[in-house]
Amino acid sequence: MALLTAPPTPPTPPAVVMPRLSSILRHAVPRVLEAMVMPVATFYAGMIVAGIPGGLAAAVAWVYGGAAWRLWRRTEVPGSVLLAAVMITVRVVLAVVFDDPKWFFLIPTMGVFCASATFLCTVGTRRPMAQRVAADLVPLPEHVERHPLMRRFFVRQSLVWGCAQLVNGAFTLWMLLHETLSTFLLVRTAGVAVLLGGTALASILDFRRTLGALQFRA
Repeated sequence: MALLTAPPTPPTPPAVVMPRLSSILRHAVPRVLEAMVMPVATFYAGMIVAGIPGGLAAAVAWVYGGAAWRLWRRTEVPGSVLLAAVMITVRVVLAVVFDDPKWFFLIPTMGVFCASATFLCTVGTRRPMAQRVAADLVPLPEHVERHPLMRRFFVRQSLVWGCAQLVNGAFTLWMLLHETLSTFLLVRTAGVAVLLGGTALASILDFRRTLGALQFRA
């Protein structure tokens, strides 16, 4: 009679380790500077030297130069750089079509709408935009990134940030068309800071909750 043997034990899934805040910051800060801070800084530097056309040229050179450098090295272009490239492209197209100083303020608003569309249109794709941006900012193990809980997190965050940027663009456009420039600069800056700051805080809390659920299931 054949001896009864116990069924093989299924492999234990790798443990989910919460990244340290210092590690997240070291990884995220250079990407935030490259894709969000430096395009604005180069724009204003170029505008001081050569006016609005010079500012646009400087910002385009920075963003597309970074993307071209990665393509030349055959490395992946981060999602944050892709978003910056989309927004810069919209600004340049509108600046060429409309020869009016007011488009200096409207161009970034159109870029915000474009960023919103980028998040929302990738919700149903294999890799939502929130997942690409998260990979730039917070390095995660491949088995964690592909987990169904994380997949739902990335879809949820693409919706959240798409809607937040849509509200940002609509609010900015309404203020620009209905208020004086001084009121626009003051109220819009404060309002957008509250909106995007609150959205970022909610995203961080959702991220920690999702990782906590993964650790519980591991």
